[in-house]
Amino acid sequence: MKIGVLCSGGDAPGMNPCIRAIVRAAGERGDEVVGIRHGYQGLIDGEFWQGDNIPKEISIRAVSGLTSKGGTILNSSRSTDFMTAEGQAKAIANLEKHKIDALIPIGGNGTLTGALSLTKLWNGQVIGIPGTIDNDLLGTDYTIGFMTAMQTAVEAIDKLRDTAGSHDMMFIVEVMGRHCGDLALQTAIAGGCEIVAVPEIPTSVDQIIASLNHFKKLGKRSMIMIVAEGDDLGGAVEMLNALKNAGSPYEMRVVVLGHVQRGGSPVPSDRILATKLGCFAVDALHQGETGKMAGEIAGKMVLTPFEDVIVDHRQVTPEMIELLQIVAS
Repeated sequence: MKIGVLCSGGDAPGMNPCIRAIVRAAGERGDEVVGIRHGYQGLIDGEFWQGDNIPKEISIRAVSGLTSKGGTILNSSRSTDFMTAEGQAKAIANLEKHKIDALIPIGGNGTLTGALSLTKLWNGQVIGIPGTIDNDLLGTDYTIGFMTAMQTAVEAIDKLRDTAGSHDMMFIVEVMGRHCGDLALQTAIAGGCEIVAVPEIPTSVDQIIASLNHFKKLGKRSMIMIVAEGDDLGGAVEMLNALKNAGSPYEMRVVVLGHVQRGGSPVPSDRILATKLGCFAVDALHQGETGKMAGEIAGKMVLTPFEDVIVDHRQVTPEMIELLQIVAS
């Protein structure tokens, strides 16, 4: 079997270990793995790993040492061309021209939406793997890259807390998460933060001000608030302006962590998840599966149809919100 692998959308720590696992698992079965650079756009343009416009097999030795490397050796991109019928036709033509039997795309919601479109037009097999720091996909407990991104955010918060305490101020820290507040909420809990704003829950400036006044009366001299970029006020800068206008009792500063959350060496849990999912995806192809995403739920490897994965975004749970409220008080 000739298997194509690509990374699409935003990169996530753990994509490289996943590529390594796919190559090693495929090698055990006598398969050939070819790398497609720059995601679906590279598939359209015929851009292959280390082979110009000619697919070159990724050897078992070529992926040595990838376990600890962030980013992706295949590069990633977002492709507006692939959203068009013409772009999809070019992609399929390249798959057929180079006799690729199956495709494993690694990425988030947009990547799997593209994978679903491909399954409706191409006779080859497609098994997706969830790679996104947002942890916003259904069909898996965690996505590749989420744990590393949270670790990066918590390390930043630990440092900010020193300055916040030294200057009696409040930091409003913006993390990624356009549709899902999992990264923001779990970072807030792990970082010992007091307040969080997530896309799933409408933001009430009045309630936040009431909480800040309550904390002030309790004698808290400094604060850390986490804001997901998809918060309905628009992010940390907008949050600061709204709180300032509403009479915040704390002096405030904004820190936007941005793309730093996507980089860095993946933490062990992301390396393990990436390895398990990569091997499982290859096994699924040999079992004749297609049109599904490989995931892990409650410690078990599962396959979920693309339609069920992309129908909605993961939502934060009321239990986790309550947990933050209890420990922050």
